[in-house]
Amino acid sequence: MENKETVIVLDFGGQYNQLIARRVRECNVYCEILPYTVDIQKIKEINPKGIIFTGGPNSVYDEASPHYTPEIFKLGIPILGICYGCQLMAYSLGGKVVSATDNSSSEYGKTATKYNTEDILFNGITQGGISWMSHRDYISEAPQGFEVTAKTEVCPVAAMSCADKKLYGVQFHPEVNHTENGKEMLKSFLYNVCECKGEWKMESFIDATVAQLKEQIGSKGVVLGLSGGVDSSVAAALLSKAVGKQLTCVFVDQGLMRKDEGDFVEQTFTKLFDMNFVRINCQDEFLSKLKGIQDPEEKRHIIGTEFYKVFWNKIRENYGEGYFAQGTIYPDRIESGKGDAAKIKTHHNQVGVPDDINFAGIIEPLKDLFKDEVRAVGEKLGLPHELVWRQPFPGPGLGVRVIGEVTAEKVRILQEADAILRDEMDKCGYAENMSQFFAVLPGVKTVGVMGDARTYDELVAIRAVTTDDFMTADWAKIPYEILGRVSNRIINEVEHVNRVVYDITSKPPGTVEWE
Repeated sequence: MENKETVIVLDFGGQYNQLIARRVRECNVYCEILPYTVDIQKIKEINPKGIIFTGGPNSVYDEASPHYTPEIFKLGIPILGICYGCQLMAYSLGGKVVSATDNSSSEYGKTATKYNTEDILFNGITQGGISWMSHRDYISEAPQGFEVTAKTEVCPVAAMSCADKKLYGVQFHPEVNHTENGKEMLKSFLYNVCECKGEWKMESFIDATVAQLKEQIGSKGVVLGLSGGVDSSVAAALLSKAVGKQLTCVFVDQGLMRKDEGDFVEQTFTKLFDMNFVRINCQDEFLSKLKGIQDPEEKRHIIGTEFYKVFWNKIRENYGEGYFAQGTIYPDRIESGKGDAAKIKTHHNQVGVPDDINFAGIIEPLKDLFKDEVRAVGEKLGLPHELVWRQPFPGPGLGVRVIGEVTAEKVRILQEADAILRDEMDKCGYAENMSQFFAVLPGVKTVGVMGDARTYDELVAIRAVTTDDFMTADWAKIPYEILGRVSNRIINEVEHVNRVVYDITSKPPGTVEWE
C-alpha cells in the first residue's frame, strides 16, 4: 500500500514494543518500530501521523539511558509516551522524574487508577479502572503546560497531556490486556488525536501486494523454500495469486515432521494453487547424519546444515534464475537486529543465498506483517484452517523433541503419540484453549506391566502451554479426564510405550521446548 498513513513506535528497549505495534495495527493503522537511535531526519521523511514512545528498563535521569533529541516535540506530530516514554517526555520538557526511595511509590501489576474522562484519551471510559503498571521511577511533577489526567494511590502523575501540542503520556501500559479499556485509549490517540483513517486492512494489503509482485517479477521465475509453516505457506499462496506457474516451491521433507504432515502440505499446494511443487524426500540422509548424535545444539546444526545443502543443490540443478522468495515477517527483521540493537538471533526465515547462485533479487512479500496479520492473509487466500493456525514448530522438527539420538523408530513412536494427542484435543474441543501442545520422547525407559507381563519401554511426555506472546508461558490446566484418554490411547495404540507423564513447568523457569 503506497503512501499509507503510518505511526512510528520509537523503541527505547521496552519489552512490549512489538505488542504496542500489534495493538496499533489491530486498530487498522499501519505502524513501524524504529530504534531510538534513528535520525530525526528519517522521521521527518516518513512524516508519520503519530509517534509512540515505548517503555524501557532505564532511568531517564541516567546519562547512559536512551534519550532522543527534544526537537521531536517541535515537529507538530502527535506523540504518546508509555511508561519510560512518558517519563522521558516529562524529563525532556522540564518536568520532574524521581526514583522511589522505598517501595511505596513503585507499582507493579494491576493498579486501581482514576482517569479524567474529559481528556481525549479517556473520553468514553469509566472514571475508575485497572491499569497495568511496571515502574520504580515516577513523575512527581508534570512539565509546564501539561495537565495531570490520571492518578493512582501512590502515583501523582499516572497520565498527563498537553492538548495544544498534541503530547500525551501514560505511566501505565495500555497495550497489555490487563489494562481495562487500554485498546480504547490507544484508539482514541490514533483516531481522535492523530486523525488516522484506518486504511490498513488485509484485503487492501493483498490487492496492493499482488499488483506490486506482478510488476516486480514480470516474466521471470520465482523459487520459494516451502517448509509447511504458516509464514512460507502464506508467502507461497500470495505469490501463486500473483504469478501462478512462474512460482516453484521446493519442499524438503527431512522426515522429522509430524505424522502425515508432508503429505498434507503437498496435497494443499498441488490441489489449491497454481504453481510448480517439488518435494524432496530425504529422511534416510538426515537420519544417517544424526546417527550417534546426542547434543541438542549439534543436532540443530546438523539438521540446519543438511537442510540447506539439499535445498540449494536442488536449486543449482534447475532453478538458479529469476527471484528467490522468503517467508520473512516483520518480527523476524526486528529480532535480527536494527540500529545498534543487540542481535538476538538470525531468524530461520532469513536465508543467505550461496555466492554461486545469482538471483535477480530477493522477494519478501510478508516482511511488513506480524504473525496475526499473516494468518489473516492466509485465511483470505483460502489456505486450510489447520495450516493457517498451525502451532509453532521448531525448525529442526521432531529432531529436538526426540531427546538424545534420533532414529527412525523413535521418530515413528513420537509421530504416533503426537497424532493421538492432537486427535483427542481436536475431538474434545480443548485445542482452542492452548497456545501450543505436543508430545516429547525423553529417551527414558521405565518398568511397566502390560498383559500380565513385565515391560521395559519408552516414556512419552506431554507438553502444553498457554501464553499471549511466548515470552512467558503457563502450563495448560488440561482436565484430568482428557489427559486420561490421551494416556490410555498412547499406551494401547503406540507400540513400545508403557508410560505417559505431563509436564507442569511454566516458562520461566523452563522453556516451551525441551531441547
